[in-house]
Amino acid sequence: RHIAPSAEETAQMLRELGFENLEALVDATVPKNIRLNRPLDLPKAKSENEALAELRALSSKNKVVRNFIGAGYSDTITPPVIQRNILENPGWYTAYTPYQAELAQGRLEALLNFQTMVTDLTALDIANASLLDEATAAAEAMALCYHAASGRDSRNRFFMADNCHPQTIAVVRTRAKPLGIEIVTGNFSNFEFDDTIFGALVQYPATDGAIYDYEKFAKAAHDAGALFVVAADILALTLLKPPGQFGADVAVGSTQRFGVPLGFGGPHAAYIATRDQFKRHLPGRLVGVSHDAERRPAYRLALQTREQHIRRDKATSNICTAQVLLAVIASMYAVYHGPEGLRAIAQRVHNFTAKLAEGLRQLGFRIGHENFFDTIRVELGQASSSNLIERAERAGCNLRAAGNEAISIALDETTTDF
Repeated sequence: RHIAPSAEETAQMLRELGFENLEALVDATVPKNIRLNRPLDLPKAKSENEALAELRALSSKNKVVRNFIGAGYSDTITPPVIQRNILENPGWYTAYTPYQAELAQGRLEALLNFQTMVTDLTALDIANASLLDEATAAAEAMALCYHAASGRDSRNRFFMADNCHPQTIAVVRTRAKPLGIEIVTGNFSNFEFDDTIFGALVQYPATDGAIYDYEKFAKAAHDAGALFVVAADILALTLLKPPGQFGADVAVGSTQRFGVPLGFGGPHAAYIATRDQFKRHLPGRLVGVSHDAERRPAYRLALQTREQHIRRDKATSNICTAQVLLAVIASMYAVYHGPEGLRAIAQRVHNFTAKLAEGLRQLGFRIGHENFFDTIRVELGQASSSNLIERAERAGCNLRAAGNEAISIALDETTTDF
C-alpha cells in the first residue's frame, strides 16, 4: 500500500516551497483550463473485501476459450518454478527501475540476461531491458530510424509492409502523427525506395504466417540510405535465420510466448535490439557491467543520458517504460529450457502446424503459403470466413479472419493432438 506523507511532512514541504496550503500550490502549478471546478462524482467507497468480491464477480464473466488468433499473442506454459518464485513473489513483482544499483544486483543480472537472450536470438549487437509491447516497440524503432538515418532533414516517410500485425500498424501511425512522419503501407515485394524514406518495417513471419526472404529488400533500403526494421517472433527465431544476418538494423517483437500468460491481452514485455552504431538512439533501460576496485563484476544502468529521467527534453523517448517483471519471466523461461529446449518447443509447434495444414489440404482446403512457422492461412473458396468464425466461437475456439474468404489459424506451445 502507498503510505502518504503525514500532515506535518506536508506542511514542511509547503513551507519550503513558499505556499500556505495544497490549494495554493495547485493554483500556481496547474493551468485552470484543464482543471475540474467541481468534486468528482464518485460512488461511496467500498471496503477491501467488498471491492475484491465485485472484482471476482466481474472476472467470472470472462470466457476462457481456445485461442487460435495469433497476431503476436500465443498461449504458453509458465514453468511452476517461475510462477512460484518470480511471478507470485513480491520481491520481483513490486520491482521498478533499479536506479539504486547497489540494492538491485539480482534484478539487474536478470535483466542483463534478458538483453543477452535477445541479442543471441536476433544476431544484433545490443538490446535494451524491454519495452511495453510489440506495437510500441515498433514505434520506438521508427523513432530510432528517424533520428539515426542519414539525410534526416529531407526524409519524413516510413514504410510499413502490409504484412505487419494490424495493431502494430495502428500504433505506429498514432505515434508518427505528432512527429510529422508520414506512414506508407504496401507490399514490400514491389515497393520502391526514394530519398524521402528513412526506414522500413516488415513482419517475420508475416501476420498471416508466411515466411519471406527479406535480404534483397534490406539491401534496397540500405542502398537508398534508409534503415531496416524487422518485427520478429521470438520463438520462431530459434529456428529461422536471425534478422541481424539478413540486413536488419533494428529488431523488435514480443517475448510474451516465453512463459508470460496471455492475461486477456496484456501486459507483456517487448524487446528491441539494434547495431552498436545506433546504441545512443536506443530507448529505455540498458543494463551494463562494471567492475569494482577488486575487479568484481557489478551491474548498473548504462548510457543513462539517453533517458527521460536525466534529459527530459532531449531523451530518445518519453514513452518507453520497461516491463521488468515480465522481461525477467521471459529471460528465466529461456534459462529454464535452454537453447535446445527452446528449439524443441519451436519445432514441436511447427510440426503440429504442418500436420494441421496437411489435414486441411486432404479435406480440400488450400493453404495460402508453403513456408510458415506456427500460423497458416486457409483459403475457404466460396465459404464465408465470418460464418466459420461464428461457428468456431460457439464451439469454444477463436479464429481470425484473413479477408472475406480466408482465415488464419495459429498454434502454440499448449497445442496437443486432442
